[in-house]
Amino acid sequence: MRPIVVEAAFAAASFVFYFAVYGVLLLVTRPAGVRPGPSTQDLGPEKPAIASLVANGWDLTEDAAEATLLDLGGRRILEFRQPGSDPRQTTIHIVQTSPSGLNRYEQRVFDRVSGLSVGGVVPLSALTFRDPTAAKSWWKRLRAEIVADARTLGLSRRRFSSAVQAVVVVAALLATVGVLIAAFHYAQRQPASTDSDDNPYGLLVPVGIFTFAGLLAFGLRYVGERSTPSGVEAASRWLGVKAFLRAHSSFSDLPPSAVAVWDRYLGYGAALGTTRVASTVIDMGMGNKRRVWSSYGGNWRRVRVSYPSLWWRYGRTTGDVIIRSLLALGLGFVLVRYLGRGLDVVASFTHVPALVGRVGFLVGVVLLGYGSYLLLRAILDVALPLRFTGQVLWKQVWRKTSGGENRPSVPWLYHLAIDDGSRDKTRAWGAPSSLSSASSADPGDTVTVTVHRWSRRIMALTVDEHGSSAYYESTSDASTDPEKLVASILSPGLSSTLSSALAKPSVSSGTLLTADEVSAALGMAVVLESSAAPGPMSMTTFRTTDRRKAVLMLQVVDGTLGAMAWRTNSRGQSLPSIGDGAYVRGNRGVVKSGGSIVVLTLLSAAKGRTSGLPTLLSQAVARIPSPRTAVD
Repeated sequence: MRPIVVEAAFAAASFVFYFAVYGVLLLVTRPAGVRPGPSTQDLGPEKPAIASLVANGWDLTEDAAEATLLDLGGRRILEFRQPGSDPRQTTIHIVQTSPSGLNRYEQRVFDRVSGLSVGGVVPLSALTFRDPTAAKSWWKRLRAEIVADARTLGLSRRRFSSAVQAVVVVAALLATVGVLIAAFHYAQRQPASTDSDDNPYGLLVPVGIFTFAGLLAFGLRYVGERSTPSGVEAASRWLGVKAFLRAHSSFSDLPPSAVAVWDRYLGYGAALGTTRVASTVIDMGMGNKRRVWSSYGGNWRRVRVSYPSLWWRYGRTTGDVIIRSLLALGLGFVLVRYLGRGLDVVASFTHVPALVGRVGFLVGVVLLGYGSYLLLRAILDVALPLRFTGQVLWKQVWRKTSGGENRPSVPWLYHLAIDDGSRDKTRAWGAPSSLSSASSADPGDTVTVTVHRWSRRIMALTVDEHGSSAYYESTSDASTDPEKLVASILSPGLSSTLSSALAKPSVSSGTLLTADEVSAALGMAVVLESSAAPGPMSMTTFRTTDRRKAVLMLQVVDGTLGAMAWRTNSRGQSLPSIGDGAYVRGNRGVVKSGGSIVVLTLLSAAKGRTSGLPTLLSQAVARIPSPRTAVD
């Protein structure tokens, strides 16, 4: 075997050794598996962002920021108001201008809201960043603050401890020594030279420095957090809370404004990935194309999506791959077979360093291996195509053709992320625009595709069932009819399963109080304004006569979520003579009658006029029919 091949193999073996050690360290330091605890509705002492970290395998996602924002609403520091049926119209109102008791990342989220507010109000949709650099910097600081808090609580620790980092340094040192041995062996074979510029030993120092520094930079970079015994216990408990919330599918359809009823439950639900609607409409610049909601299989869940980045094979046609393989094989064969002869001819006219021949031979060997690999994978792609059915999660243009002068560029390859229900993560496929069905496939559609797995190119696509491209595509299509609402956002099969869970309360909020009664109780003239709310809630708002400000929000909810609302709000001053129980606390009153829960919340100019709440609660509960009356 030629010496240059041995030296190259020895250097390559040194790198393989280093990355093998690195892989083993990643394996042994991965977060411990967590067994979910029993289903429970009891919230733990950790903040929602911490719950998000430990319940998601110590991987911090955008859920932490969304959960913190909703939790500030649950703690009455912020207030979420939804004037219409579309949750995207929600506005955030600052209740406490200088809140106390916030930790660093909670203060950062609050400062983001207050910094964008005008007159203490900011639209929910205005929280997005316009500068990607600013968004990345903000998220980096938020992540560091959440991780620091988790470490202080003893729930998390750096994945690579000092001892592990020492192993990385030793492995990098040994790999560098191996590379230097190969380089030294190569230098020894070179003819002696008095010219310092042509001295092969002069390469040893820069080779050693750059190799060692590069391996250290790669191996000592931050790779995340890992669990602690206390963290595993907390994660198990929070997974039990997640199981409880996921058991009630209608909880995921609550909008951000529902935090007025469910207090901190909605924030923790966002942290645990169970609040689909609230998490969809809240965008704080984190982006969502890599964590997309999927309903495929009958249950809503988030799927992690990765996207191909190397254009040399992803999305390529089989013909392109074969041509590239043949070119690589041909060039490699020429370098291995004829480069030496060509250099001998050139050497008769001028001096040619021996290193040129050795490097050329090595490049030829690499090209032969690369071409053979491409050809083999292309053959396997054609021989073993994959066919599966799934739901389209994301679609975006990946590549465009240059339109030229006075002509727009035209998309000819799409990223198409498809969830087949087998795992909670997937990688996008390359869908050529020449497939008319691929161009017409939208997020939410159920499709059957035939693909080449290695090149990740879709060869055939059939739309089996059209879904919805967005949860709320148009406010004009919103309906208070739960069956129509479900049918507009889900596939027919799934909508029939969930329609009963999304049913509105048996009592309409608009029938419980009149504008005259509210005016008399609050001492201010108001008008009634009914508004539809998605999910299992009926909501009515009373506004000032100029309709500019809402002063009272009335909400009615039944069932399991009604029980949660009662458990959350039944505190403060007890009013035992009203309904089956009633309470007033601050600017909020709640009353229970049978399975119906009525919540009254004073807003803006009506805040502080709590003396009228008992009267309003009594009038509202008197109009709720008893179960016997309802049956009759």
